Amino acid sequence: MLRIRKRAIDRILAQAERDYPYETCGLLLGKVEGDVRTVFGAFETPNVNPDRKNDRYEIDPKDYMRAEDKAREFGLEVVGVYHSHPDHPDRPSRFDEERAFEGFSYIIVSVQRGKAVSFRSWVLTDDGFREEEVETFGM
Repeated sequence: MLRIRKRAIDRILAQAERDYPYETCGLLLGKVEGDVRTVFGAFETPNVNPDRKNDRYEIDPKDYMRAEDKAREFGLEVVGVYHSHPDHPDRPSRFDEERAFEGFSYIIVSVQRGKAVSFRSWVLTDDGFREEEVETFGM
């Protein structure tokens, strides 16, 4: 299960709309307790994919390290990744699955004609991605 602060998901959705028609991306900062990942913040990263920003995202390892540093400042860790799918559904592509890590949540935002219309979260298992329940909390 993924619990995410409302302010964090609102920030993710706004970023996805702003970066349309390209894929946006970033990292989820939070804590893991058992099977529950609780997200307190979203760490925006640029999409550094050099050739296909409209249907691929890439996070620079230096940005990942900056996110880890920021998370540690607050006693948190990187617990997942988010990105958008411009004019496509909020479900993982084969490319997403090939690049995913077990133990992370993957929020995918569907942005249709510049408007974020839905999002879902996924976790990688031995059998591929499975959707996880999402609950928002706080402000």
